[in-house]
Amino acid sequence: MSSIVAIVGRPNVGKSTFFNRLIKRREAIVDAVSGVTRDRHYGKTDWNGKEFSLIDTGGYVVGSDDVFEAEIDKQVELAIDEADAIIFMVDVETGVTGMDEEVAKLLRKIDKPVFLVVNKVDNNKRAEDAVEFYALGLGDYYTVASINGSGTGDLLDAVVEALPEKEEVEEEELPRFAVVGRPNAGKSSFINALIGEERYIVTDIAGTTRDSIDTKYNRFGFEFNLVDTAGIRRKSKVKEDLEFYSVMRSVRAIEHCDVCMLVLDATRGFDGQVQNIFWLAERNRKGIVILVNKWDLVEKDTKTAKAFEKHIREQIAPFTDVPIVFISVLNKQRIFKAIETAVEVYKNRAKRIKTSVLNDTLLPIIEHQPPPAYKGKFVKIKYIMQLPTPQPQFAFFCNLPQYVKEPYKRFLENQLRDHFDFTGVPVSVYMRKK
Repeated sequence: MSSIVAIVGRPNVGKSTFFNRLIKRREAIVDAVSGVTRDRHYGKTDWNGKEFSLIDTGGYVVGSDDVFEAEIDKQVELAIDEADAIIFMVDVETGVTGMDEEVAKLLRKIDKPVFLVVNKVDNNKRAEDAVEFYALGLGDYYTVASINGSGTGDLLDAVVEALPEKEEVEEEELPRFAVVGRPNAGKSSFINALIGEERYIVTDIAGTTRDSIDTKYNRFGFEFNLVDTAGIRRKSKVKEDLEFYSVMRSVRAIEHCDVCMLVLDATRGFDGQVQNIFWLAERNRKGIVILVNKWDLVEKDTKTAKAFEKHIREQIAPFTDVPIVFISVLNKQRIFKAIETAVEVYKNRAKRIKTSVLNDTLLPIIEHQPPPAYKGKFVKIKYIMQLPTPQPQFAFFCNLPQYVKEPYKRFLENQLRDHFDFTGVPVSVYMRKK
């Protein structure tokens, strides 16, 4: 287990810029608008050969009426509880503020190493101005400039020296399940219900989650990373830069996951934007599970569920072999069924079929129903093999691959699904010259 360092402070002092510099990636969204970071955001870094985890938190604001800021405060306190050491960041440009004093009051009560870091110190005048931060009662401070990395070396030397020694455990590469959907479909609530704690900020305002964030899930015999993503809206609706970056994080989360759990709001239906997300996951050849949330709010009988499912399958044709689970996150109905289904889809995606089994099963079917003749020429498929790729891809070797058209490729795909169960996973069929 690596140690954990939390970066805290009031809004807009440069915490996310500092976080991005340390993890060497632009993970956290950085914007001049205060309050951009809302959830705890995790990353890994190392210094002097010692690896540790970083938590980037939202800006701490005391006594605000803003629903987000109250939730951010709760998240900051949770991050402080989780951390082995705390970096308290302040801004030399604005000097000591009332909010800085409130954070300092909170940190003076805890029995953990606290490093007071004065940011934006990029010249001698500002270094002299930093002296006023002694008033916070946290002892010596470190001066840095997050934007260019100045001063971070001395700070990190002190941080790693203060971290407790922990037993190193080799981390295995866990499967990644991305929870995706349009804003306010219930994605964060779904993850909170699964893990049984308020790991994510959840409000009833659309667009609360802006970054894509991982959390490890290891209950009921399943172990994988759950990725909560910002809701994806139509491009025409993405007005501000901030939301654009959130959409990009979600797209990237889809690209780098194994299974997409597509959450949709039953009261809104399987609309065009949800379909766009579905096809984005399909184009990236990801496993897909469709979760119809808020099913408790729909007046229904058995026929309604069947009709709803039929409508979805019509919209996603020809890729209709996708599991659809009707859930209610609020009432915790079938949420674990959703996870079990996602795990099955992951196993289907990782499935490898022996070449001998493939040929023994499919060649007799192909011989009975061969590809249609084209321009008087007959296609003969001689051999089949699965390609060594992360998702199911199959090569069919034949004499005239150019004459095999899409309908027959779909026939071959359906035969693969019927005999080997690739539910929830896009299957690619390639014709190759023998």
